[in-house]
Amino acid sequence: MTDVAAWRGGEWRPLLALAVPLALSQLAQIAIGTTDVVMMGWLGPEALAAGSLGSSVFFMLFLIGLGVLLVVPPLAAEAVGAEKPDLLRATIHQGLWVATAIGVPFAVVVWFTEPILLLLGQDAAVAAMAGDYQRVMLWGMVPGLWLVVLRGYVSALSRPRALTVVLLLGVGFNALSNYGLMFGNFGLPALGLVGAGISSSLVQTLMCLGLLAYLRIDRGFREHRLLAGLFRADWARFRLILKLGTPVGITLLCDTGVLSGAVMLIGLFGAGQLAGHAIAMQCAMVALMVPLGIAQATTVRVGLAVGRGDRIAVGDAGWSGTVIALIAAAAVAMLFWMVPDRLAGLFLDRAGPDAGPAFAMAVSFLWLAALFHILQAVVVVLAGAVRGMRDTTTALWFVIGGYWGVGFGCAAFLALPLGLEGKGVWIGLIVGYAVMTLGLIRRFRARGPILDKLVTSSAPAAP
Repeated sequence: MTDVAAWRGGEWRPLLALAVPLALSQLAQIAIGTTDVVMMGWLGPEALAAGSLGSSVFFMLFLIGLGVLLVVPPLAAEAVGAEKPDLLRATIHQGLWVATAIGVPFAVVVWFTEPILLLLGQDAAVAAMAGDYQRVMLWGMVPGLWLVVLRGYVSALSRPRALTVVLLLGVGFNALSNYGLMFGNFGLPALGLVGAGISSSLVQTLMCLGLLAYLRIDRGFREHRLLAGLFRADWARFRLILKLGTPVGITLLCDTGVLSGAVMLIGLFGAGQLAGHAIAMQCAMVALMVPLGIAQATTVRVGLAVGRGDRIAVGDAGWSGTVIALIAAAAVAMLFWMVPDRLAGLFLDRAGPDAGPAFAMAVSFLWLAALFHILQAVVVVLAGAVRGMRDTTTALWFVIGGYWGVGFGCAAFLALPLGLEGKGVWIGLIVGYAVMTLGLIRRFRARGPILDKLVTSSAPAAP
């Protein structure tokens, strides 16, 4: 019997129960950022440019911190599976310590957004606006990273509903506070871009405090005494989070770097192709939120199985998550293939002046984005499964070799010497993800030696 055939049908129920609210949480998170971009556009093109540039500095650093803290859910799940509540608390405590230790210096770097942008040759006026925006937005860095840790806690306990509610409330609060602080509504001062920064910091802080308050009130969470011993050092756990998490942070940074490089390549072929690429990629990124939720659930389910010492359940969780992600991604791909013109029409008026070339390229790229999304869904879920076994370096090497080396190299070759332009870039990205997919499938199938080491150290506590 093959590895995939060994998947027991019973795993999909608990995995879906965890994946659905996590996917909704991911969609809520991207909705907050999308709201900011839309409202910045209402301020004018200069404000939108400044906001985008400033946010690029903030989110590059936040992404690194997010990657480091993505190891908290599987470590917490291991403790839950092994029935070690003290280890669960220690994991969350040290996750909060790590979030603070990296978040504070990152916030200091964000303070210097303006000189950083000037060194990169950006317009002085735009850099100044971006600097003002980021000097208020930076106060949301640490609370945002704390929220990532608390998200790992509720996920490990398979109770993410409170997180979903908090994030959905955050979407509404962010829209209202932007509307008030940016444009002077509700009797508030019109602060423009600075108002957007204040709103972002407030929403991150309030979401963190809101989730923490719920954890203190709810009886099921309260019994874990989450904050007991918060200031007690556990340097071994602290170092473990940094050791396992740093490669994940670098992986996310490298992954984002490839997409940024793709934008630069397509920009060589004119504004029409660049606009079409932006539309197709935005559709793919929104669609990715569902596989990301499935990946987070898969990571937790694998971690729980590792904590119990159940090797079969590790495979069940990994392959179940992959199948569910494939089904969800195939549905989205069919949408991209069947109605690409309608999707492009959400961003561009086809009849508008000069919109024709960009609209045509968006439709063309959406056809390729469908296959890109299917492969991306498999990659993020299998990477989550491998991460659940404490293997955080494999995905990094596949991103460097498969995505940067093979994928981006292929994109440049197809786009430039072969003259396929933007289509060549998308084909290269697809090839890169195909290499990563095959590599991660092989890695997860060969999980035996990793599990041999883990299950002996994660045995359940004696009754």
